[in-house]
Parts: sequence; C-alpha cells; structure tokens
Amino acid sequence: MKYGYARVSTVGQDLQAQLNTLEAEGCNAIYSEKFTGTRTDRPEFQRLLTAIQPGDTLVVTKLDRFARSAIEAIQTVRELFERDIKVHVLNMGLVENTPTGRLIFNVMSSFAEFERDLIVERTQEGKAIAKQRPDFREGRPRKYTRKQIEHALDLLELHSYKEVEEITGISKSTLIRAKRKQSVE
Repeated sequence: MKYGYARVSTVGQDLQAQLNTLEAEGCNAIYSEKFTGTRTDRPEFQRLLTAIQPGDTLVVTKLDRFARSAIEAIQTVRELFERDIKVHVLNMGLVENTPTGRLIFNVMSSFAEFERDLIVERTQEGKAIAKQRPDFREGRPRKYTRKQIEHALDLLELHSYKEVEEITGISKSTLIRAKRKQSVE
C-alpha cells in the first residue's frame, strides 16, 4: 500500500498541489497537516508512522516536507528501512535501502538542511538591515495613515461609528482603538 504525506508550514499556505501530486502517484491513503517542519511532534505524521506496515511505501513530494534537518531525515528513513518500508521522495526518486541509496539520501538531506539554513540566514540579514532604518516598524504595515485616522476621529464628533465607517472605510474597532490611543496621549 502507498501512503502519502503532505505538509505546509503555515495555515495560510495551500496543500492542494501536494495532495493532487500524491493522488496522481496512486497513494491509497494520504495524511496531511499544516504544521511547521521544525517541530517533531507533527500529529498526522505520527499517525502515518503508526499506520504504515512492512512492505508499504511512504510517498512525499519533496524531502523538506517530511524532515527539516538531515539528522531527522536520516533517522526517520533508517527507522522506516528497519521496518521494511520503502521511501519515495518524488523529486528525488525511490530511496533504496542500499549503501548507494543511503549515501544519495544523506547527501540530499544535507542539501535540504543547507538550503533551509541559507533561507533563515538571509531572512535574518534582511531584517537586521531593515531595523537600521529610522522608520522601521515590525509587523504588518499600517493600513491607514495618521492623517486618515485623525480625519475619521474628527468625523466622529458629528457622525456615528457606522456612518464614519461608511464614509472612510475604517472599521469601528480601528476607530475605537485610535480614540483610546488619542485619549491616552
């Protein structure tokens, strides 16, 4: 039997492309989750490891979907091989339980970990550079300028929250927060 595993790191990402690929590959059962790969306690992956039996095949679209570090990948594949379970990484091919197969898998796992480390490093460098700017503000950019908020607060003197929301497009909750902030200042 073929078992598929699909994973994305955040709730906002879409699993559908991986699911379609695993279905096209002929997987009989597909386990999927939206969980960061840096965590080892991924519940669906643990359920899959419990369900899969000797002679079965674990199919993943890419190596980084199933492990983020070379050590974790090698350890998981070794455990699967010991249980007589085949591993098929679609962008790599079938991982064979031979000296050559294990070598290729180890090298590819190291490259996957290296790639992830480079992404993290570049992200941190970019953030450090951005923090040097005087106008740096962490988090999501503001939707409305200070001038727009002040205009909306001025309108509140003559209009209801609902009317101001219709005029400016600024929600009641945003206006309430701005009004509280203004009264504190």
